Amino acid sequence: MGRRPHPKTPAGQKSPYPRLYGRHAVFAALDNPHRVFRKLHVTHATAKTIVIPRGLAVQYGDDADLGRLVPSDAPHQGFVLEVEPLESVWLGDVLADAQRDNANRPIIVLDQVTDPHNVGAIMRSAAAFNARALVTQDRHAPGESGVLARSASGALEMLPWCRVVNLARALDEIGDAGFWRIGLEGEATVELEAALAKTQPCLVLGAEGEGMRALTRERCDQLAKLPIAAAMESLNVSNAAAIALYAAARRGL
Repeated sequence: MGRRPHPKTPAGQKSPYPRLYGRHAVFAALDNPHRVFRKLHVTHATAKTIVIPRGLAVQYGDDADLGRLVPSDAPHQGFVLEVEPLESVWLGDVLADAQRDNANRPIIVLDQVTDPHNVGAIMRSAAAFNARALVTQDRHAPGESGVLARSASGALEMLPWCRVVNLARALDEIGDAGFWRIGLEGEATVELEAALAKTQPCLVLGAEGEGMRALTRERCDQLAKLPIAAAMESLNVSNAAAIALYAAARRGL
């Protein structure tokens, strides 16, 4: 699949490369043929539980040594892997694949969702429910980091991630490719299940509180809401995404 590089390096890291930590995130990265590795940090105990790729530089240390490489109190589990960021997937390739395989798999678009915990959790749900790709802006979205990778629990390595310069233009391309663009909004009058119908959906979610920007909302073919109780105003964006992805997946059951 065609990819283009994105230069973003997560802020606040001493290494020029993202550091992934924790068993799931590190093992998934090591299994990804598209990954370029820089250095693996392990303890002598955890080194015995992993197959280290030939040629990969290894630094041994104790738990405290590894703890100094990651955010405070981050559960590294004895594994820290420095990597080069994955290249961004080209949206045109994702849409071309959709035309070829004709599988009714959703695309999920995030408009200025900036919390890496939320983006990682959404990736995990998207991979679990067989979404086609995640689309975010190149700016106003988190870059790769250990926090995002751990929240994604391996999905960062398997879900195509398109980082685009102009989200409105990307939504135009998605619509032209035959996707029905459904924006999730609590004040919509139609519930998501009715909006999904038999469409090929593109699920669009905005930032918590602010929601979608006006240009993003204008590109949606329909706005829809989740059927939550009136006593609860809204859901966390990652929870909303998981429910929407499940709803899209269960139509074929």
